[in-house]
Amino acid sequence: MPLTDREQKVLEELSQWEGKLYGYEPNDFELAYDRYLERSFSLLPEEVQEQFFSLFDSGLFHLHSLIQGSQLQMDAKERILAAGRVFQPDLETVQDLRGLPIEQLEFIAGQQIARHRIYSLVQGGMSGSGGKLVLGADMPAMAIINLRVVQLIAMTYGFEVNTPFEMMVALKVFHTATMPSRMQISGWTELKNDLAQAEDYYFYQGNDDLTDVTWLEQPIKQIFKGMAIMIFRKRHLQGMPVISMAIGAGANYQLTRRVTEFAHKYYQMRYFKEKGAL
Repeated sequence: MPLTDREQKVLEELSQWEGKLYGYEPNDFELAYDRYLERSFSLLPEEVQEQFFSLFDSGLFHLHSLIQGSQLQMDAKERILAAGRVFQPDLETVQDLRGLPIEQLEFIAGQQIARHRIYSLVQGGMSGSGGKLVLGADMPAMAIINLRVVQLIAMTYGFEVNTPFEMMVALKVFHTATMPSRMQISGWTELKNDLAQAEDYYFYQGNDDLTDVTWLEQPIKQIFKGMAIMIFRKRHLQGMPVISMAIGAGANYQLTRRVTEFAHKYYQMRYFKEKGAL
């Protein structure tokens, strides 16, 4: 079936975005930072490194499963299906969403994306205005918000995240989206290779290791954000710590914006692959 005008335009936008991803050139500072980080982490015993990353991977797997099986996520799934029935009344399952035109899927996904960007903005403002307890909960809260929106974008485009393959892919999408721009190329390539090598899209047969030293930049950024909030938290404007709230809200919003953009592009790519357009 030939692509519609809108599908053709979205496919061209996807190609341009992918071209920018592959064309990214890291500067000297980024390269020096990468070498320093790898050199510093290599000083730790190999066994400690493996345990460290294994702990991160295990935490992400359990968090993903917890979110996916929560009543909150089930309710969100029903809202997505209800939104789909506005356009196709006989729609019953998540897989049926694949039959909707791309502009309708973009509209439904856009609702989820906008909602979770606001959640991140509010969460960042709270972390910037509260005490140490609220600030300490910021990183887990951001992981939940961003993992959840990746799952919802996947469901919007007709991909249930309750199979081993889709679960692992959603985690890899989240992981790659939070990596530095200069390193997203390898993650995007691996995601595409996973699709090419998959036999039945049920069992995952690729590399199931998620975190490594290249991913540490994001947690380090979160630590620096926390330090900046602690520094400016006592500087009030009209009785409110406006500067620290702005730092928290801005950083969290940008992270979710980054994650949602990457996840949206990935599942649009999956949409076109299902249609045989790639």
